[in-house]
Amino acid sequence: MSAEQSPGDEHCLALVRQHDFDRYLSLLFAPEAERGGLAALYAFNMEVARAREIVSDPMPGEIRLQWWRDALQAPAGGDADQHPVAGAIRRTIETYHLPLEAFLNLIDARIFDLYDDPMPCLGDLEGYAGETSSALIQLAAIVLSKGTDPDTAEISGHAGVAYALTGLMRALPWHSARRQLYLPADLLDAHGVDRETVFRGECTPALKAALRELAGIAHSHLARTRARIDGLPAAVVPAFLPVCLVEPLLERMAHQDFDLFAKPPELSRLRRQWILWRSWRRAGKRV
Repeated sequence: MSAEQSPGDEHCLALVRQHDFDRYLSLLFAPEAERGGLAALYAFNMEVARAREIVSDPMPGEIRLQWWRDALQAPAGGDADQHPVAGAIRRTIETYHLPLEAFLNLIDARIFDLYDDPMPCLGDLEGYAGETSSALIQLAAIVLSKGTDPDTAEISGHAGVAYALTGLMRALPWHSARRQLYLPADLLDAHGVDRETVFRGECTPALKAALRELAGIAHSHLARTRARIDGLPAAVVPAFLPVCLVEPLLERMAHQDFDLFAKPPELSRLRRQWILWRSWRRAGKRV
């Protein structure tokens, strides 16, 4: 089963390429028949993830997220189907029998992005990552399995948390500039991190220690992912390819002594593409 090509597919693909290049690269390793569904999934994710950047304050952001809830649940043939991304993701949900609840939970999790409330604890951060990053990997795996359950929920959970924690650490300078912190409060308190120093862009020894611990947690989830990788169906490998970037990014952070404000860790587009290709080749050799 595969989704039929539609005018929205090209729009979704362009949106993913512009705003989520890692997942765009992973699409290149997916079967052509499923690329449209994956592009719709990742474009939907970008639409809700960018809510804070698009609106001026939380209330319009809440309205925007509510629009997406309503669009996903609207009857067929309505205005939602005319929106290029909404129409594409609605077709993808129907074609691949994707669970609507996962999309609604992802939208609800993104409400946190609209405000400057602190992330209370590590468990809350892992839960946020699970509802967003992990859910996206699991949904992509279902698409790649042509609508059947690939039994990848557990590995998707660990892979998504590892990927999300790494991404949030990389984005620390950007988030702190707008006085938003995804770093869990219990972790910051355990290391005596003064929030105001973070907001001022100061990478203090206390903050470096907190980041090292969070990187260790990301490594732990990555190790649990690798422990289950041999049981991963070959068809769903493209859903997990962006997670291959976690280790090299964490290595860059450690090499730079976790001074993320001085030089946020980055990998060139060419190197990212090579890492994904290498991982894809390794996966192909075991089947």
